[in-house]
Amino acid sequence: MTTLTPKNRKPLGALIVRDKYLLLMFLPVFLYYLIFAYLPMVGLVMGFEDFRMGSGFEGLFTSKWVGLKWFNQFFRSPFAFRLIRNTFLLSFYSLIFGFPIPIIFAVAITQLRSRRVAKAAQVITYLPYFISTVVVVGMMTNFLSPSTGIINQIISRLGGKPVNFMSDPSWFRKLYVISGSWQSFGFNSIIFVAAIMGIDPSLYEAMEVDGASRWQRIVHLILPGISETVILLLIMTLGNLLNVGFEKVYLMYSPAVYETGDVISTYVYRQGIENHKYGYAAAVGLFYSAVGFTFVVSSNYLARRVTGSSLW
Repeated sequence: MTTLTPKNRKPLGALIVRDKYLLLMFLPVFLYYLIFAYLPMVGLVMGFEDFRMGSGFEGLFTSKWVGLKWFNQFFRSPFAFRLIRNTFLLSFYSLIFGFPIPIIFAVAITQLRSRRVAKAAQVITYLPYFISTVVVVGMMTNFLSPSTGIINQIISRLGGKPVNFMSDPSWFRKLYVISGSWQSFGFNSIIFVAAIMGIDPSLYEAMEVDGASRWQRIVHLILPGISETVILLLIMTLGNLLNVGFEKVYLMYSPAVYETGDVISTYVYRQGIENHKYGYAAAVGLFYSAVGFTFVVSSNYLARRVTGSSLW
C-alpha cells in the first residue's frame, strides 16, 4: 500500500489534467446546483427585510430590517394551519401509500417464473414515469370531466350522478396520491429489483434445500436482504416529507379546492409572484426549508439509533 507523502503527492494541476474528462462530466451538475441551489440562498435575507423589487440587487442589503415580522404574520394568519396541514397530509399519504408499492412490486416481479412476463410488466410500469406532469393532469382532467369524462359516463350508466372530481375538495388528496403512485411506482421499483438481484444466489439454494416456501424466502431472505436499501430510501423520502411537488398541485388545484389542496409552495408562489410580497414569501419559504432540514436530520438520527444504518 502506497502512502502519500509530500514527495510523491501529485500537484493539483497534474491531477486536474489527469481527470479533466471526469471534471468536465461533473461540471454541468456543479453549475446546476451552484446557480439554482446555492446562489439563491442570498435571497433568504429578504425574509427578514421589507424588500421592494424596484430597489434591485442592492435592495438585499439596503432594505429596512424587520426581523421576524413576516414569520409572526404568517403564523398568526388564518391560512397557516391549513397550509401546514395540507402540505403534511399530502406528503404523508404519498409516503404511506406510495413508498411500499414499489417494494411489493419489485418482490412480485422477481418471483415471476417467466422472465418475458416480468420484463414486459417492468416496461409497462416504467412508461408512466416519463409522461410529463402537465400531460398526466390533462389526462386526469379529461377522464374525470363531469360531462365527457369516461369515469362519469360509467357512473351515469350505472345510475349514479356525475361527480366533478377536480373541483371537489374531498377528492383532491385522493387524486394526487393515486396519480403520483401510478406514475412513479414502476420507476422507483428499479433500485429494489437491483437490490434483490444482488442477494447471494447460494442463500436461495440453501433455503430451497431446507424446504422453505416462496413466502418464507420472501420474509426471511429477500426483505432482510434489501432492508438497508429500504431504510436509506426511507430516510431520503422523510427528508422530503414536506416537499410536495409544486407543479402538480398548481396544475390540479383551483380556488374551489384550496381547503384541501393549497400547500405552502403554492401559497409562497401566490404571495411572492402574484401579490409581490417578496419578504413575506421568502420568510414562509425559509420556514418550509427549515422544517424539511429538520426532518432529514431527525430521520437520519432515528434510523442510526434503531437500525444502525444511516446516510451519515
